[in-house]
Amino acid sequence: MKQVKLLIIFFFICLSAGAQSSFTMNGYVKELSMYFKPVAPTPVSETDTVDYFFLNQIHNRLNFRWYASNKLTFALEARNRLFFGQMIREYPDYENSVDTDDGYFNLGTVLASGDSWFLHSAIDRAYADYVVDKWQVTVGRQRVNWGVGLVWNPNDIFNSFSYFEFDYEERPGTDAVKIQYYTSVTSSAQLVYKVGRNADETAVAGMYSFLQGSTDYQLLGGWAGKDYVLGGGWAGDIKGGGFRGELTWFKPRDKDNGSEEAFVASVSGDYTLKNSLYLHSAMLFRSNGATGDAGGNRNLFDQNLSAKMLALGMVNLYGQVTYPFTPLLSGDFSAMINPLDGSLFVGPVATYSLGNNLEIMLNGQLFFGRKGTEYGDYGKAVYGRIKWSF
Repeated sequence: MKQVKLLIIFFFICLSAGAQSSFTMNGYVKELSMYFKPVAPTPVSETDTVDYFFLNQIHNRLNFRWYASNKLTFALEARNRLFFGQMIREYPDYENSVDTDDGYFNLGTVLASGDSWFLHSAIDRAYADYVVDKWQVTVGRQRVNWGVGLVWNPNDIFNSFSYFEFDYEERPGTDAVKIQYYTSVTSSAQLVYKVGRNADETAVAGMYSFLQGSTDYQLLGGWAGKDYVLGGGWAGDIKGGGFRGELTWFKPRDKDNGSEEAFVASVSGDYTLKNSLYLHSAMLFRSNGATGDAGGNRNLFDQNLSAKMLALGMVNLYGQVTYPFTPLLSGDFSAMINPLDGSLFVGPVATYSLGNNLEIMLNGQLFFGRKGTEYGDYGKAVYGRIKWSF
């Protein structure tokens, strides 16, 4: 909590000192309601179980930018979320799952709480960005975006995210120093150092990206946590359709550190027809993934995700169809399947615009499969959301 206060105070001192400089602020307020039914009653005490959960969340995000000069920019972004409902009362451990920070600095805290509610605030962006000539240096909590795919990102070794975390559009950041040199208009080299509390949480890697023809390529290498990493990716176009791919090889730095060698790859393609129907498909391969029933200890709200373990099974397939029925109403249907154990995820979404900055959304996360399969142990969740941006 002390780190959060000091960071905010420092930012606004800098802001006051540069009052004549350019300053921007934007964000949104949204309310998300969830109904979640597990596959089996959930024990909440030695004698009681719960068949379903209700949860509400009021979420305010604030994004600040201070352009101190044409070379120096400061950024501060925060999430303030009020959680309330029956789920908090029946499943108090949910508060602990929200109040986690995987960064070097703990920039999140529970400001207040009660029997069936709590207020959580977290800073997920806090950095200074300096640009001079062909050099760009970014220091602080930032998003190091090395992924090119739209579902799975084996190249995203610094700040992986879950596809199922649909309500976190900004995606997580990491405490790091990034140095980027633009070798030409269409190529650049990056070096990133992620600060960790110990060697197993630290990462150092470089990436070189370049344009060849109509395709962007990238090559990366370094070490992340317990593993050396080597990989690459591409994003291009084939006859009007997008074609993307990423692959990363993970090799334990120490044979006795509990890690294991793995090769992770994803390939995807997407295309928009003349009638605006959007089609998207993708595949994920993990060399050390399960070839049978892939169920494990991960739950629907698990935030412990890495580029090495984007799924539990060896193979996962994804498909998506999106269509704008009217200028205001759009529909989306996606599915994810583990073909080796037959389990399935289905995600229908409908979004309606009430105005330039106001929209409502209905979303389903429906999991099917036998007990012990990758998607068979979750259950089903339905969400409703209203969002106002400013």
